[in-house]
Amino acid sequence: MINTQETVKDNDVLLELKDVHMFFGKVAALSGVSLQIRKGEIHSVIGPNGAGKTVMMNIINGLYKPQKGEIFFKGKKINKLPPYKRAELGLSRTFQKVEVFGGMTVLDNIRLGRHIHYKSGILSGSFYLGKTKKEEIQHREFIEEEIIDLLEIENIRDKPTGMLPYGLQKRVELGRALAMEPELLILDEPLAGLNLEEVEDMARFIIDINEEERWKVTCLLVEHDMGVVMDLSNRVYVLNFGNMIVDDTPAAVQSNKEVINAYLGEEDLYSTRR
Repeated sequence: MINTQETVKDNDVLLELKDVHMFFGKVAALSGVSLQIRKGEIHSVIGPNGAGKTVMMNIINGLYKPQKGEIFFKGKKINKLPPYKRAELGLSRTFQKVEVFGGMTVLDNIRLGRHIHYKSGILSGSFYLGKTKKEEIQHREFIEEEIIDLLEIENIRDKPTGMLPYGLQKRVELGRALAMEPELLILDEPLAGLNLEEVEDMARFIIDINEEERWKVTCLLVEHDMGVVMDLSNRVYVLNFGNMIVDDTPAAVQSNKEVINAYLGEEDLYSTRR
């Protein structure tokens, strides 16, 4: 693997994978994958279909458990933690295929991502009094004043999510992930199926989530749109047949012959679309 990454201080590393292996029967989905995601940056993973990108995301958020290797989040080994425990630590994600509750409103879908922050007990929650009522108001204000405003979905907040166009459903799913107030946000193909205007909007939201003082969320992006990957990323990882073949800056990845041979053929990196 080509790796030009400079030495990174331990307290700058938010997520680390060390020699991770994942097998499905005799098929190696990941073979000795290692990486470091630094706080405050946008890191992207690219590679051809079947390279192991989504498998790696599922390992990070706990849907899969690797047969070998270690996963650290904020310096803590999380191999044995289930997804909800990882969410409590500050890790959230969106999915390659939109996962929203179509019969629920936009606002209620986003509220679901807020459940890990509720502290009131069963008794007060049953009667919606005191602490529970105050807490509910605070959470609602956060969703309405921060997330809905950020994603520009005020006009659809009370609409059934299943009735919305695909691009708006993607925003709702992103809003639900943000409701968890994550430190690391995994975005699995957030631009897939979007038109040009929607791609530009989603890219702008990702930049705002990463850079705005209110959020400052570290992002791990899996994406096929190379123009967006190169524009947004601080670091790019390239997977091929379960192997990490390149770990480098966007500029270096763009001209790397091994990447071109494995992923792009003879096409220009910037013109590649899924």
